Amino acid sequence: MIPLLTENSAVAQFAAVLAKESIIAVDLEADSLHSYNEKVCLLQVTIPGKTVLIDPLAADDLTPLGAVLADPAIVKIFHAADYDIRCLYRDFGFTVRGLFDTMISSQFLGEEKVGLADMLNKYFGVELNKQYQRADWSMRPLSAPMLDYAAEDTNHLHKLHALLEERLIGCGRRDWVTEEFLRLEEGRFLQHDGPLCLRVKGAGRLDRRQLAILEGLLQWRDGEARKRDCPSFKVIGPQALLAIATKAPETLDEMTGLEGLFPRLVERYGKHFLTIVATARALPTEALPIFPRSERREKDPQAEERFMALRKWRKNKAIALELDAGILINNALLEEISRQIPKTLDDFDSMPLMRQWQKRELGSDILNVIDGKRG
Repeated sequence: MIPLLTENSAVAQFAAVLAKESIIAVDLEADSLHSYNEKVCLLQVTIPGKTVLIDPLAADDLTPLGAVLADPAIVKIFHAADYDIRCLYRDFGFTVRGLFDTMISSQFLGEEKVGLADMLNKYFGVELNKQYQRADWSMRPLSAPMLDYAAEDTNHLHKLHALLEERLIGCGRRDWVTEEFLRLEEGRFLQHDGPLCLRVKGAGRLDRRQLAILEGLLQWRDGEARKRDCPSFKVIGPQALLAIATKAPETLDEMTGLEGLFPRLVERYGKHFLTIVATARALPTEALPIFPRSERREKDPQAEERFMALRKWRKNKAIALELDAGILINNALLEEISRQIPKTLDDFDSMPLMRQWQKRELGSDILNVIDGKRG
């Protein structure tokens, strides 16, 4: 039976064991699909020959684990660590050092499918059970099958790490991913301030009056989600709110057929929506929200020409390295290079998106393309 730690003293004892290890595998389960304020509901940690589960909803002092996670001398294997690292910092103030991300490593080795289930099946014939992928991990007690499911996510990471580490070293890309890991360790959730409407994709197409309607709808939805303790999208989807804000209906009939606004939603919430629309219509102009607009960059045909040349070079380089082009170097960086026109390798240091491994491995080629050469 897989150990489930629910007492602070047991967590502290296990942390002392972990502190003596050179490499551990870590994962977590959260309730983002089920709660208004998502939280970490389970931690899974594997050391050679043993997997232990930790219940942070029962044990309320995980402080001893923080020192282990922050120790760079202990390798921490995660798969797709970005979300986990952000959650660990948000909920417990934990930082992770000594990261090895098996998904990032798989991407830098040119794997077509980099999901954990795909990788384990391909190399070890292991088939992960996805039954509890969307389960509510805040429920208690957790069933034995759920605990088994959670443990499987870290049970095989040590051997996957060993395989990927050897391949990365063999193809000379270990230092590439090391830099990616260091950046990933600094991941944090953004703290959003200001109107909710500014966070909605597509809101930039609305005028100020429509934005006010959308803001009212979002504030209402947020309150409903809080009362029901569920994610806001489970109350009503953002596309439906965008459609209402765009149409600004004055009657229930005018809501019929709007994207994402099903009849049951109109029946249940339609009158609330009409009140919100009417309130927003009555606001004075100075009270309307403003969507921030970045300055439009003037079109530069020469920069566009450089960008297209760099994309062509990238495509060929990625094929030669058997890598996805976006992993090799993304469009945002190519655009920045096209505008800044670096003349020396040192010029790349002023570009925050540029990695040192990219400067070292790709910099000379990029300069040749910029110069009109094809090296």
